[in-house]
Amino acid sequence: MKGIDQALEEFCGRNPKFLNKGGLCVALVVSRHAVEKGLPLNSLLLRTGEGGQVIGLGKAAVQKILEAHGIDKVLAEEGGRTSRGSLGMMEAYVDLLNDLHQQGDLDISAVETWWIKKVRLHFAAEGPKLNFDSGQSITANVQDLVNQAKALQSNSGGTNYVGAMLQHLVGAKLDLVLGVGKIKHHGFSVADHSTDRHGDFQINSVAIHVTTHPNEALVRKCGENIKAGLKPLIVTTSEGVGGAAFLLRNSELLNRVDVVDCTQFLTVNLYERSLFMVAECKITLTKLLERYNQIVEECETDPVLRVNIGKASAPIQ
Repeated sequence: MKGIDQALEEFCGRNPKFLNKGGLCVALVVSRHAVEKGLPLNSLLLRTGEGGQVIGLGKAAVQKILEAHGIDKVLAEEGGRTSRGSLGMMEAYVDLLNDLHQQGDLDISAVETWWIKKVRLHFAAEGPKLNFDSGQSITANVQDLVNQAKALQSNSGGTNYVGAMLQHLVGAKLDLVLGVGKIKHHGFSVADHSTDRHGDFQINSVAIHVTTHPNEALVRKCGENIKAGLKPLIVTTSEGVGGAAFLLRNSELLNRVDVVDCTQFLTVNLYERSLFMVAECKITLTKLLERYNQIVEECETDPVLRVNIGKASAPIQ
């Protein structure tokens, strides 16, 4: 029997609408019918009494399946019920499942898992967006980007999008301050301890560590940097500030290491570079994100980290 992944990929190649929200909903619900009812399926029995919709197709059913796989983001408000051609898609998919079942034992749980991967890719493809609201504080606008990264992370199956975003936002800020080429950028997965780096960034005698979760290993690294004549600076989330302070206090390093909230770290710089002219802050933030996207392009393989900022201006030189 042809491999499940190959069969499903070829099926989607012939039926590309299955990779849209409505098609993914149909596939998930029908796959769950196969799990519960067994194969083969009868497509006539998967129609509602009026015959106009697929039985069980709706937001509640789809979200229940997603939640079983650790996904809480809404795939479609109508759960595919209003998608044109949902009945035709259901019938085509039932034919595929029945055909694969006839060829040999079909692991329908593996099929459902395959569709879940496609759902994750669908969510990931949306990526963070700049939704600048002049009525909100600059901090709130920066935090909105971080919150979007958190939403992606919650549905990513383990990828630390927040940590990667913070690292490259800080890197972009440093490039704007110092000029591109003055510091080195690294992929988020490249750990300090596997290289000779003193931190995520080193500027003169300052070693900058960007992290979402300060831990004892980081504190030990800070201690080593102090012994090497460097001044450690931890840039973290608002929640991480307290955790870092606790760990540093226990290591008697509290008054020797600076710890700052990343959003505040960025916000102050945005005000300064805008010369405290509020109308200029969106332009400055856009330039920051343009440089951020360039760094992501250079250092990361996952395009989801890129921020959609609309029409771009000239690249930062």
